[in-house]
Formats: sequence, C-alpha cells, structure tokens
Amino acid sequence: MTAPLVIDAHHHVWTADYPWLASKPEFAPIRRDYGVADLRANLKAAGVDRTVLVEAGWGHPSETVEFLHLAGAVEEIAGVVGHIDLLDPALSNTLLRYDNHPRARYLVGLRDQVQERPEADFLAKPEAIQALKTLAQHVPTFDLVVRVDQLPAAAEAAAAVPDLVFVLDHLGKPQVRDGDAGLRAWRAAVAPLAKRPNVSAKLSGLVTEADWHRWTPADLRPFVQTALELFGPDRLMFGSDWPVCELASTYTRVKDALTEVLGRTDPDVFGGTAAKVYQLGEQ
Repeated sequence: MTAPLVIDAHHHVWTADYPWLASKPEFAPIRRDYGVADLRANLKAAGVDRTVLVEAGWGHPSETVEFLHLAGAVEEIAGVVGHIDLLDPALSNTLLRYDNHPRARYLVGLRDQVQERPEADFLAKPEAIQALKTLAQHVPTFDLVVRVDQLPAAAEAAAAVPDLVFVLDHLGKPQVRDGDAGLRAWRAAVAPLAKRPNVSAKLSGLVTEADWHRWTPADLRPFVQTALELFGPDRLMFGSDWPVCELASTYTRVKDALTEVLGRTDPDVFGGTAAKVYQLGEQ
C-alpha cells in the first residue's frame, strides 16, 4: 500500500524587498530571499511531499500570477492560495484575470490580509459578505488570516456564505504566550466559528504566537487539543508557516512538535484534510 502524501497546507516564498519585512526590527532574521531551493531542502528534511503556497503579503495580484507560474513548474507545490482585496473596486476583473491564467487550476483559494484591518467586524460588513459571495463563484476556499477579536465576524461570514469553504489560518492567532488566559479568550471566540460545517482550520503559526525563545510542545498542547475537540482531525491540517516560523523555530521542529502533541502522524492532519479542502487531486 502506498503511504499517503504528507502535505504542508501553509507556507510562503518571498524576496527581501517585501515591505512588511522592514516594518518591525524583529523581522530582520527573515528579511532575505526564500525560494524554491530553500523550500525543497526543508521539505526533504521534514519528510513533506506536497505543499500549498500562500500569498505572502505583497498586496498585489502580480504575486498570485507569479505563484501560479511557480506551481506549474515546481512539482512539490500542489496549490496556491492567492491574494485578494475584498474591497477592491476591480474585484471582478482581478478574479477574471486569475480565471484566465493558463495555470488557473492551481489556484485553490484566496486570502485577504484581514488581520491588518483595524475593524474587528470587517468580515461581517455587507460589502465584505458580498465580495465573499462573488469569490464563491470562482474559487473553492477563502483563507481567514484574522486576529482573535475578528473571529466572531468570521463566523458571521461563514454563516452568510455557506457555499464557500473558509480555512482558518494559524487557528486564529491565539496568544499562546499568555498561557491559560490566552487559551480561554481564544476558545470563546473560535468556538462559534468551529460550529460552521464549511470551516476548516490550520495547525500553523502557533510557535510565533508563543515565546519565540523558550516555547516547548507543552505550550502548544492545550491549543491543539482544543482545536481537535472543536474541529476534529478531518477539519484540521498541518501548516508550517515557513519561513515565518524561523523567527521561533526550524521547519522540522515545527512538524516534530505537532507530531509530539498529537501523539502520532495523523493522516488527516498531515495530508488528508488539505487534499480534500483544497481539492489538490483535481488539478
């Protein structure tokens, strides 16, 4: 029997000139080019077969177009979650541009940098809901990169657009470094979202919400176990959040920590859920 593919559902590539990398001095360690050669070295070391390449904050459709070309040329990249601005007046034109790309089959989802928007209720606003309904006609998924205070609005959006699958990045960025207090605040906010059947979540980005220098798998365990309780393994997927994770960890250590917390390499979490949600076998 062939072993199931191990899939990293969330990683990036970028160049050192991405503006956000210069926005905070603590980002200096990752302010450099990260390309396919770097990715492949980490995948080999961690035993990962395929990946989903996620927009990295360039903030322009040109990044998505470039990533689609990359996905068609790099076997390991099975899909792309591209950039979208839900308030873009030219939203329909941007979506048509993506639809007409010769490698459009690799576009498995879209993402708006909602975490950078000041409003906690942004995703529940009528204009955002309408944009999400438009997206549902073009792509199967929308990635939620949101803060904890934005989770209630995300639940409203998921309820309002049932034909779109929502994927919660980084479990909604709980404050792992705050321990029990962070866990309680996050659990209360994420539970209504987890009740929506059209929502899945990524066990990703947790190490950078923990103490970068002193975190252990034990710090992550309560958050992962709560996610298992609320979503179940068939709606959870492993994501490295590489290279962002290098602020706190190596790629391999992230994967090993999740394996330790789960107690095994769960076939859903480490591949099955991502393949199903992102329709990776259907390019």
